[in-house]
Amino acid sequence: MKKLLLTLALFFTIISFSQEIKLEKGKYYVNGSQISTRETKKLLFTNYKAYKTFKSGLNKESNGGFLLGFGGALIICDLVVDLVSDSHYPSAATYIGAGCVVASIPILAGKNKKMKEGIDIYNNGLKNVGGNDSNFEVNFIANQRGYGVQIHF
Repeated sequence: MKKLLLTLALFFTIISFSQEIKLEKGKYYVNGSQISTRETKKLLFTNYKAYKTFKSGLNKESNGGFLLGFGGALIICDLVVDLVSDSHYPSAATYIGAGCVVASIPILAGKNKKMKEGIDIYNNGLKNVGGNDSNFEVNFIANQRGYGVQIHF
């Protein structure tokens, strides 16, 4: 019984201290103070769907950034090689680099949408847990065998 009451107390404590995350200009804020991406991921970890969606946005950001950097490096390296030697400038490296840069554009374009969607899922989950639409019900019951707590989700 003590474990159940402790679990319920912790559950209600977590709900009362959960904060909404706001995304403004690529930075994350909770109660007006800026938090890091790592702290944002820790907050989102309580909601699996929000965490996976946010993580998908972060993966798009890293993959798109890699393609952009790799493509740009190939183009610049090919240009430098042409300047210091007598080779023909637009070689295969330039075309591969340009392809990587072009491929990174749609990948990077979808990252903000995924990250915002993950934060919105988290914030909507907070509103549903504490809102009146919840079908959460706690009853204290008693019978000939003793007393108890009945919880309906």
